Amino acid sequence: MYNILVCDDDKAIVDSISIYLENEGYKVYSASNGIEALTVAENTDLHCIIMDIMMPEMDGMTATSKLRQNKNIPIILLSAKSEDTDKIAGLSFGADDYVTKPFNPLELVARVKSQIRRYTSLGSLDIKDTILKSGGLELDTEAKTVTVDGEPIKVTATEYKILLYLMENMGHVLSTNQIYEAVWNEEAFSTEKTVTVHIRRIREKIEINPKDPKYIKVVWGIGYKIDKES
Repeated sequence: MYNILVCDDDKAIVDSISIYLENEGYKVYSASNGIEALTVAENTDLHCIIMDIMMPEMDGMTATSKLRQNKNIPIILLSAKSEDTDKIAGLSFGADDYVTKPFNPLELVARVKSQIRRYTSLGSLDIKDTILKSGGLELDTEAKTVTVDGEPIKVTATEYKILLYLMENMGHVLSTNQIYEAVWNEEAFSTEKTVTVHIRRIREKIEINPKDPKYIKVVWGIGYKIDKES
């Protein structure tokens, strides 16, 4: 499933675009201004952004410029202005495409598909290795973020390190001593309870039912593991 952010201060436009995208199987996030868009982009693994230019608090061009400082997510700008100078300005700020209002929603969806194909086959190659994934659980080693089914999960530094170690060794059963020494960087000695408590807290954050975990599995008498596909 690909994640799309639709950012426009006109809720009717956001709702309309969202319906078409969701019908194509995309997960849609929404924002009403550039500031909100930056927040969503910082905490979500996005694959394309549809951004209106004229918005309160922060306009689309400014938001695009800020996003381009550290992200190469495809950005499609929306605008009521059709002049070539406006299109050139939008593209110079880092946008990948420019659509003039009013637009055909089916054409916009086609443009989204085109941008995602380019991004996943070419544009995102330089960051693929930074994403560790098991089912809906994703850990971004560059952004230091954790998401489950696209929703950001707040974890402590220690919890992040435990998840990172487990996901870097997906499919392998790791003992509590191995986990402790890798995360705390010191020799393990009667540390099983410490690791177990942290695992329990992580499960409470990432699992739908912590008592029947989908991601962090226990292998009794040996340790814990995360499978490549959960």
